[in-house]
Order: sequence, then structure tokens, then C-alpha cells
Amino acid sequence: MRAVEDDKQRELLVRDETMLISRRDEKRAAFLERSGDALDLEHPAALEHDVDLVLLVRLLAIRLRRDQDVDADLEPRRPVHHLVPATPLDKRLARLVDVERVHRVERTPCDARGVQLDLDALFRPGAGVTSGWRRMPAVAGEAMIATSHPLATRAGLRAFASGGNAVDAALAAAAVLTVAEPTDNGIGGDAFALVWRAGTLHGLNGSGRSPANLGGLRHEEHGPRSVTVPGAVRAWFDLAERFASLPLEQGLAHAADLAENGVACTPRISDKWGRAERPPWPAPLVGERYRLPELATTLRRLAADGPDALYRGEIASTIASACWLSEDDLAGHRSEWVEPLRQSYGGVEVCELPPNGQGAAALIALALYQGLEPSLHSQIEAMKLALADVYAYVADEPLPRFLLDAAHIAERRAEVHADSAVRMVPSALPRGGTTYLCAVDREGTAISLIQSLYETFGSGVVAPGTGVVLQNRAAGFSHDDEHPNRLSPGKRPFHTIIPGMLLSAGELLGPFGVMGGAMQPQGHFQVVRGLVDDGLDPQAALDAPRWRVGDDGAVHLEPGLWAEEARLRALGHVVHRGTVQHPFGVGQAILRLGDAWIGGSDGRGDGFAGVV
Repeated sequence: MRAVEDDKQRELLVRDETMLISRRDEKRAAFLERSGDALDLEHPAALEHDVDLVLLVRLLAIRLRRDQDVDADLEPRRPVHHLVPATPLDKRLARLVDVERVHRVERTPCDARGVQLDLDALFRPGAGVTSGWRRMPAVAGEAMIATSHPLATRAGLRAFASGGNAVDAALAAAAVLTVAEPTDNGIGGDAFALVWRAGTLHGLNGSGRSPANLGGLRHEEHGPRSVTVPGAVRAWFDLAERFASLPLEQGLAHAADLAENGVACTPRISDKWGRAERPPWPAPLVGERYRLPELATTLRRLAADGPDALYRGEIASTIASACWLSEDDLAGHRSEWVEPLRQSYGGVEVCELPPNGQGAAALIALALYQGLEPSLHSQIEAMKLALADVYAYVADEPLPRFLLDAAHIAERRAEVHADSAVRMVPSALPRGGTTYLCAVDREGTAISLIQSLYETFGSGVVAPGTGVVLQNRAAGFSHDDEHPNRLSPGKRPFHTIIPGMLLSAGELLGPFGVMGGAMQPQGHFQVVRGLVDDGLDPQAALDAPRWRVGDDGAVHLEPGLWAEEARLRALGHVVHRGTVQHPFGVGQAILRLGDAWIGGSDGRGDGFAGVV
């Protein structure tokens, strides 16, 4: 293969929309073409000038048209600094090939007699093939657990079979998810939960704090100074102490066995792992078995010694040596039992946890939307205003009461116009790598539990010899010294992960949630609206196409909503077609159905709703 030699050839290639095809090989990618002229990516040294790289980006842009990993609507003559970040050439090439990988057609051999599986189609926009019928929801007479991974659902069912309740099932699943979805969550992360038990709703904030002694240092987005105290493990044991009927050690031991013996990687996790910027371990292919032996050892220590195995002693010392936390920061960590927030919507009471989480955004959006003309435009406008309020006022302190006050809601609602889009003050909306699950049992106990490392593989820091990936929650602090969410000693940052619960007439309706950074309150809003307004069953509400508001107020649409693009643009919205699935989140939901339960598990995930 030979490099393109002059600008005329480059212009011809751009005009002809040369096709790019990449092959997933661990250390190389070939650039193929129809016309006979191409850049040689097999030998990066052949790309001696940025202009060759510019051509590559242009060709990608022409083929992909619009992608969140490549700037939207790239034009052939845009300057290179507008197209590619100022990073080393080899990293830029790797990033571009990874972007293009989403759209390539590459078939994976299957052992079954000559079958070739196009697994990349799982993440190719518009590649979904359906019968035109809805996927059936799960129905259970006694108990149900819904998670994003089959091994986690199985762990919950094993707990039910051993005589455990909904909390036992959820904790067993949560432990397994740290192994089965290491991209999104782990014992180095945080956890939150809502539990309905005997007519009372309980809230648990299991998020950790910044160092008590900052020493004049500022927080960072990634690395050692992005770490906050991991709260998930303490939250597990606190939940078990108050609600569980089985020893938590059983679930931890099972998770440890999986970490030691290995897990076959599922499609969603393989894709997220392959996209990670700071993966601590090589990304496995779909079906490839990976093992986490050091994590297995740590899980067994937790099973034997309880939470002190993480927050004191050798592991705590190792964590402190890897980041800016001290051993005292870890030893002093405690969860907090909190009173949930509540907001009525269409006769259903929607319950969320109070700050430092963003659950109030879902409640504000629902309150705003109730008085608006029903439409996709109105939904988006309500969410824009809710996010603007929450990102301005929410921090590690009580929610300002006026945000859900009827008079304030009415004032904000008046800003929405049927014929034009409101402007949303730009803010740095969070990203997210998170896992959500829910469970119910025959006694009517329900748990909505969510845990996370924040971004994919969190801070990118692994405590040596422990297998513990540390979260980067300090990135949730504001860099504005006047903002209520500014960094302070021993403070919890603005948090993205939010479990949800629905009540009706003071009784349990069911747990629900959608993970995914800033998508979470937006997902809550859309799922609740689908259940209440459209009468969708939980599976259908989760599978419905989603939109999300981006960090600049732009609207991103899943392929199922692309037909709405022109209509929204005409109203003044900035609209992008979403071409990567993960930012739209993955959810679970279970609702009461008479004396039974009906539930679903998001088709965007790898899991299912298991029943007893």
C-alpha cells in the first residue's frame, strides 16, 4: 500500500467518499480503499505529515456523517486542530480506528457449522431487526431480580433459592457485578440504595468523601487526585446488617470464585472495555474469558474480615499509597441513612435520594412537564430546565426547597414555548460508568441499588496487588471556587448515580433505575413518563428509544428517534444523531401486578429479569 502523494489525489479521494474498513487486530489496522490510492496505517511511519492524518479524518467524517467520537458534520476543508486533538500521532490513529470500528462489518467465527456472526451489528446504529412485536416482560408470582448481566441475575436467583430476601439477592448480584462488569463498577466505587420494607421507604447514601487534608492540592479528572473514598463496600454491609437474612459472605465468596475462574465477556462490556482510555487490563473479545485473581483475593478477604478488610489494614494502606487519600480518610468512612425526596406525577409518587446526588433533576423535570403540552419538544425543554437548576444548586448539602416549590416550578414552566427551544446555560455534565439492579420478594420488600466507578474504569488507578480499581468521583467537584459544589476537605462531590422507587397510594409500586452518568435523571424521566402516560409495561418502557440533553444543551437522539430530527431542528434545537449506544444508559424496572410482579431488563444491556 502506498501513501497519497499530492493534494489533488486527496481531493479525489474525499470526493469519491473512499470507504474505510478496519480489522480488529491487537496492534495494527489496515486502511483499504475502492479507488486504489490509500494511506498506509499498517506502518504509521508512512504518515509523515499531518495532512495525511487530516485526510483520514475527513474520510471517516464523510462516511460516518455524524458521530460523537468524531466532531459532528465535519467538512473536508476544516483545519486539522478542529478535527483531531493535539495528541501523539499513534494515539490519534488508534482513536480514529476505534471510532470507525463501531461501523465496520466484521464477522466472528462460530463453532456451529460455518456460521459467521456479525457481532459488531449489536452496536451499529439502525442495525436493530425486530418482528414489530414487543419483547415480553418477565412475570413472577413470588420474587424477581433484574440486572444488566446474566451472572448477576443468576447470583440473585441463587440467593432467593437459599431462602434469602430481595436485599440478599441484590447484594449477591452487586458483588458479582464488580467482576462481570469491571468497566462500570467495583469495590473501589460508591453505591446508593432505596429499600421498601414493611411500609417504610429507606434511603442509603454510600458515597465517599474527598481527603480531610487537601494540602492545597486541586482535584483532577483522572489519576490519583480524582479519587474519593470508596463507599460501596460499607454500603453493602450496612444494607446487610439492617435488612438481609443471609450472610453477605456467601455472595462475596461466589463473586470471588468467578473472579478467579474467569468470566466470558459479554458484548456490551467488551465494547465498553475496548473504548476505555485507561484500561487496567487488556480488553477481551466477546466470549473471551478474563480472570481477575487479585480481585478474587480481595473479595475473599472481605468475606472473611468484613468491611474493615478494605477500610483498615493492609488494603487501606495500599489504596492510600496509590492516591491522595490517607488511611485515616478510609478508616473514618461511614454511610448515611437519608430521607428520600418525593414528587407526585400522574397519581404515582416518584422517589429519589436527596443530594449529593442528581435525583432531584428527574423530579423537577416531571413537575415541569405535568403542566406542558405533551410532546417530545416539551419533554426535552423540561429536562433542560431541570438540569440547569440542579447543576447550579446541588452539592453536598440539603436541596434548596424552592427548586420543587410549586411557584418556582410554574415560573420555570412559563419559560417553555411550543414554537421554540429554550437556551440551557452550558455546564460540564457528568459522564458515567455505572451498574443498576433491582429486586423484589414475596414479602413485598423491594430494593433499588446502583453502584459505580464514575467513568469507565474510574480514575484509571488500581491499588497494587488488590485488583481494586479506584473511582474518579472527585471529578464531580466544580472548579468554580464560588460554586456550592466546590472542592473542600472531607466533602462528598456532586454524584450522578441515583436509584428510583415508585409508590402508589402510599404502597409499593416498584423499583426502577437507569444508569449512565448525566443520562440517569433523563432516563428516569423517560421511563416514568412511559409507564404513567403511555401505559407501557416495564420492558417496553425500558426498550423505548431515548433522547438525552448534552453538556451544551444539544439534543442527542437514538436511532429510533432520528425521524424527529428535522422537527426538532425547526424549533431551534441543536440535534445530533447518537451513534454510540452507551451514553443512553441501561435500566431495570419491576412493578406490582396484582399479587404478582412484572418487570424488564433493558435490551441495551446484557442481562435479564429472573423470576421465582
